[in-house]
Amino acid sequence: ISLKSLLVSAVESANKFIYDLSLTNEDYQGMGTTVVAAIVTESYAYIVHAGDSRAYKLSEGQLIQLTKDHSVVQNMLENGEITPEEAIDHPSKHIITRALGVDNEIRVDFCQESFDDGDIILLCSDGLTNFVTAEDIQKIIEESKFFEFADKLVNHANQNGGADNITVVAVEN
Repeated sequence: ISLKSLLVSAVESANKFIYDLSLTNEDYQGMGTTVVAAIVTESYAYIVHAGDSRAYKLSEGQLIQLTKDHSVVQNMLENGEITPEEAIDHPSKHIITRALGVDNEIRVDFCQESFDDGDIILLCSDGLTNFVTAEDIQKIIEESKFFEFADKLVNHANQNGGADNITVVAVEN
């Protein structure tokens, strides 16, 4: 089985579980969540995602967003309806177009990214990116030891308002 198939199947299974659970209790109706997951080898990171949780790669001093948000605001950006500056605090920023558990089936995006010596792969929820800029993410990573910066990123998001769950996972090659 390919790593892509493995990751996509895992997300589809999680989606089915959450969706089926939502049908068992009225309180669970409409629940959903975003996902970003990766399998990392010595040479590559294989990433799946749905929603607005993100994957980044820090390589040679450059932070690169590897995933594209599945959101109303992202669609507006791509259609030229708003600028990146307007997207930061847009009132529809929280509306996502894909999520686990809201339908019987889920469409996920997959990417494969090179993973060289010194690179860092960062997976995070929107609880981080809604409260910490990409520039600050890069600065905190570069100024911290590997085992420290995930906690520092979460703390920084909390200091900036942290009104959502904040998840950060990092892998260094």
